[in-house]
Amino acid sequence: MVTSLAVGYAMAGALDIPAMIGMMIGGMMGLMSAFAVAENTWQRLTRAILWMPFPYSAVLWLAAELHDDRRLEIGLMVGALALTFFLARFGQMYLLTGMMLFNGLMVGMMANIPAGMSGKALLVALVSAAAVLGTRLLLCFPMPREDLLRTQRAFVVEARRVADAAVEALDPDADQERAVRRMTRALRRLNVTTVTIDGRLAQPEVAADPDMAELLHRHLFDAELALRGIGRAVQDLTGLPVDPHLREALVVGLVVARDTPLGSAQGLRPAAEIIRRQADAALNGPDAASRRAEAVEPAYRVAQLLDSLAGSLSHWLALGWSSPQSPAKVPFQPTVALERDRPAGSAAATRRVLAAGTETSWRRVVPFLRAPLHAGVAAAIVCPITDAIDPQRFYWGLVGVMITLFGTNTTHERLRKFGHRMTGTVIGAVIGIALLHLVGHGHVYVMLTIIVAGITLGAWGMQRAYALWVVGLVVALVQLYGLTTPDAGMDHLLGERLLDNGLGILIATLCAAVIFPLSGRRITREAERGYVSAVDDLVSQLALRWEDPDAPVRLRGAARALDSALFQVVSLVRPLVRMPLGVRGRDADNRTALLTTATGHARALAAAADIDIDLAPRQAERFTRITTVLTGSLRALDHALATGEPEESWQRVSPLVRELKAELDTAPSGPRAERIRTALRELAALDDSLAGYAERCGLTVRSASPQGIVSSPMERRTQALVAEWGTRRAPRNAAASERSATVSATAGPGTGTASPERVLPVRPPTSAMPSGGVAVTVAGSIRCDRHPAGCAGWITVINGRGKRVAAGSVQSGRYRVDGLRPGPHTLIVSASAHAPHAELLSVPSAGGTGRIDHDMWL
Repeated sequence: MVTSLAVGYAMAGALDIPAMIGMMIGGMMGLMSAFAVAENTWQRLTRAILWMPFPYSAVLWLAAELHDDRRLEIGLMVGALALTFFLARFGQMYLLTGMMLFNGLMVGMMANIPAGMSGKALLVALVSAAAVLGTRLLLCFPMPREDLLRTQRAFVVEARRVADAAVEALDPDADQERAVRRMTRALRRLNVTTVTIDGRLAQPEVAADPDMAELLHRHLFDAELALRGIGRAVQDLTGLPVDPHLREALVVGLVVARDTPLGSAQGLRPAAEIIRRQADAALNGPDAASRRAEAVEPAYRVAQLLDSLAGSLSHWLALGWSSPQSPAKVPFQPTVALERDRPAGSAAATRRVLAAGTETSWRRVVPFLRAPLHAGVAAAIVCPITDAIDPQRFYWGLVGVMITLFGTNTTHERLRKFGHRMTGTVIGAVIGIALLHLVGHGHVYVMLTIIVAGITLGAWGMQRAYALWVVGLVVALVQLYGLTTPDAGMDHLLGERLLDNGLGILIATLCAAVIFPLSGRRITREAERGYVSAVDDLVSQLALRWEDPDAPVRLRGAARALDSALFQVVSLVRPLVRMPLGVRGRDADNRTALLTTATGHARALAAAADIDIDLAPRQAERFTRITTVLTGSLRALDHALATGEPEESWQRVSPLVRELKAELDTAPSGPRAERIRTALRELAALDDSLAGYAERCGLTVRSASPQGIVSSPMERRTQALVAEWGTRRAPRNAAASERSATVSATAGPGTGTASPERVLPVRPPTSAMPSGGVAVTVAGSIRCDRHPAGCAGWITVINGRGKRVAAGSVQSGRYRVDGLRPGPHTLIVSASAHAPHAELLSVPSAGGTGRIDHDMWL
């Protein structure tokens, strides 16, 4: 902003045009560069910034030519705003073009720039843009390695905040409730920071050094897991009487963790040893009371987690310092997991709901026209109203329409933005007028300093609360208004701005709620379905990891996907106004709390289960049954969320998991055995949390018996009808039954010809099931000539009626889907490097739970 304003002022003097016009044109280049151009290479940065002056200057000339035709001028502004939202569908450069067109029309109307000055305006814009580009390349040159090191420092800052909150919580004289709240906020900020960093780290599949990229993800995940465990252990200690010497040792250890320099993370190990020794003394001392002995177990946990944190943090930081100098090889690139450098919110779920309802006929154009129609209709309603209020500043209503529809997806989000806008405008007006009276109108450089400082502080606060940005913006604008508006008219001017902005926001919100509306409840359910799908992927990868130790699965990555899915759910269920306890409408909070608890158990499960194991055949069969039943429950929950009709039940596997754990407890102890027990304990806790969530969603919760799955009444009736129908049709369909275990598939790599039918082997059943019911697992590999190591993608299974019954990810060519019923199915493989590929699969009617091994060639 400083560069663009200074260059605009200098160019105005050199070209003999009003200084205000030069600074408005140059300042727009700086403002849009800061807010709309976020590229990670100097080539993209140059292309985007140097493109801005051309659409901007072109519409300055157009605005000057149409200045005498008021209706056409207003109509053009409405069309430009709708065009901006339409172009946003096609990428960053198109969005930037639309925004520059709209801004150029707005500035041209505000400043009344004559048509003869258009050439000079283009020259000012070009020079200002070039100066802004030079400033960014000089002071903010894209440096992936330095960005990686900077985010590592950001993580350490959040880790120190957690340690500091833990030290305060252990203070016996501190307010325990306040300390726990502070700890909760610190852990939440740590999670947001970690998910953001993880989203910017390159995935191993696309990184120049896949091993290094995978280690960065793993150590970051483990470091956050250790810190969250420390936070929970300290929260447990706040409610227990702690031996004074043990408390002192804990405080010393946490202070060491807080104050340890970046390069000395291994220094946490001595602090952990001090805590461990003092815990031994407190447990074995002659005066150890039973209540005080309860505090020893959380203290041991803190010591163990400090050891784990020392290893994970030191390795993660060392990987950053040893990363290659070449920008192309640094595993630190933005990914699609983030939106505007923050964890994805409601946008992903909104896009899925919109796409699901617009797949046929004329509705295919709805995703492209929905936002432009919202903007165009709202602007067409707002402009006549605000033009009647003040013809010179009617565009304030358009600004309200634009800011409402950008970055919001639900009515709650738009109303929340309305509240932030109004509150920020009032506070900013009070501060801005006070500064204007204090400085006066004659100190131009001081006013410019306030303008830049206001926008800077507002930009800093934008990601924390939208109202902070509005405060900074209004403080800056008051200084600008003070150049032309007397003090007596400032209150009226700012009140008019507040009214016009508010009208624009409310009318845009109403249009979005009426034109091709999307139910907020439906979007929330879609976000919850995304969470259930992420859990399904984690369980599938866990089953594959323990079944085949060489399978290239990423359990920590699957658990991190749960974090991202949880952010989407939380962003949608957050209420507009927090109501007091005891009123209706708290169900969303309870469901979110259950999902938050489940996410914590999923993180611990992913970290503990990522080991090579060799279960005995009987134990392996029991574990396969556990994952199969859990996957089936997740599919039932997904169906209930999709249709709103909970037809099936949730089969709890936690009793089966605890039985398996009790059987494994008799095995010799050791680090690996302890991790297996931890993994099973967390799997049982995950099932318990999800069972509570499923019950909130209307599903009946039952326990899965060792002999078979207890089906729902509707399922039993369906099975009985199918069995009766099969008995009546048996004589007629004997030949068809003989062919039911065959597959008609396209065979041969790279060919599209049909191959002979082949018989799929079905493993012997592992447990008996009710008559007519079967749950079959299909697993195998996806292969092609171009990718010998295996392809990545997704697999979808649809039944004979065209309904999706299962889905799963393909990790390095391996896949697994569970819970298929007898009958014909179609397996569809979608891979980024290939066209979609489908094969027919007929699941045989065999008693018990079976497995089909099915390999496919692309």
